[in-house]
Amino acid sequence: MGLIVSFLIFILAMIGCLITGHTMVIALGIGLVCFAVTGMRRGFGFSEIVSMCRAGLKDAVIVVIVMAIIGLVTGVWRSSGTISFFVYYGMEVITPNLFLIITFLLCCIMSYALGTSFGVAGTVGVIFMALARSGGVNEALTAGVIMSGVYFGDRNSPVASSAVVVAGVTHTDMLKNVRIMLKTVAPALLITFIIYCVFSFNNPISRVDDSFKEVLTGEFSISPWCALPAALIIILPLLKVSVINSLIASIIAGMGVSLLVQREAAGDVFLAMIRGYETGGELGEIMNGGGLISMIEVVVIVGISCMYSGIFSGTEMLKPLQHMASAVSSKTGRFFVMTLTSLLTLCVFCNQTIATIMCSDLLKKTYEEEGASKTELAIDMENSVIILAPFVPWTIACTVPLEFMQADITAIPYAFLLYLTPLCYGILKKFYLKSLK
Repeated sequence: MGLIVSFLIFILAMIGCLITGHTMVIALGIGLVCFAVTGMRRGFGFSEIVSMCRAGLKDAVIVVIVMAIIGLVTGVWRSSGTISFFVYYGMEVITPNLFLIITFLLCCIMSYALGTSFGVAGTVGVIFMALARSGGVNEALTAGVIMSGVYFGDRNSPVASSAVVVAGVTHTDMLKNVRIMLKTVAPALLITFIIYCVFSFNNPISRVDDSFKEVLTGEFSISPWCALPAALIIILPLLKVSVINSLIASIIAGMGVSLLVQREAAGDVFLAMIRGYETGGELGEIMNGGGLISMIEVVVIVGISCMYSGIFSGTEMLKPLQHMASAVSSKTGRFFVMTLTSLLTLCVFCNQTIATIMCSDLLKKTYEEEGASKTELAIDMENSVIILAPFVPWTIACTVPLEFMQADITAIPYAFLLYLTPLCYGILKKFYLKSLK
């Protein structure tokens, strides 16, 4: 009963934060106190609960380090003109029949390189939604295309925070996970691309407003060197360079481009990396942001979520739910249970990171008991809770990108990659991938 009451208080706190617009950290703090008290009521001392939280935080250390570095990347990519470079040349190659195709491919490339759905939706997404509105292309369809593109990177990129979290809580090798993730997303990606080709040719853009290209060239030098920071992020992990080293290389390249190509002052580049990029006018409304400070809330959410995991593991308070999951899994299969658990936790907690931690805590014992590897657990999570997060209309993963683009939930049915990924993977796993090592 104590666990149920704790969950109810936590859920109410989250709903309150969502309604009032307050940070989710407040709800997480309230929940942490509730679960700690529940643990103590079960006979565990305060010092034992603290030790459990400390043990959970060990999983968050590498995640925090990578996220902090990603924050630096998001700032320096703006100051170096890397994002502007891709937007400029994306607009250059647009023809009426290729508008949606270019939009999808550019969002895929940018989100894979940058590892953030919000960052790409708030820049590339905003620009291409404006082009769709001025060119008479269906807004819901365009927003759905963008959602598919930005969450391709959110799920598959080696520098995505979701990939870092999944690898951290499952104790798996992230680069190995990424290679398997790219293979397992291929069927859904191909089908999605074909569907968007059909839509693109049937919904041509009537005209392309080139005025924003003039805004970009007025602020940045659109040089091929601007692509270097993104190229390093894409190429180096494929050469088995560690994610941290790849990110550091991208930061160094971005700083060099900012100083030598964009002629930014060293102090301004440093501030962009720490505080976020800032400029005025129309460009500022889209490009401002990023930086180390922008990642603080995410880091705190991950840290507190991992403390939850430590308490759940140490007190075994989730044992009844774990037994229930095992019973269902024996009848329906592991991935079905993972997908069902993903949707339930996303509906309740409205947050991709918290739902990821909960899925791991609830199902890792089931996977262990059935002889499944940690890699299989990680890939199943990537193909369910991570990609389905924006599919639930009231999650942050859905509402924030749509708010950036001034779109609504009518876009979700057009975000084919979100639900084709778990569907195709489920079929693939049932008939061809019996297990993943």
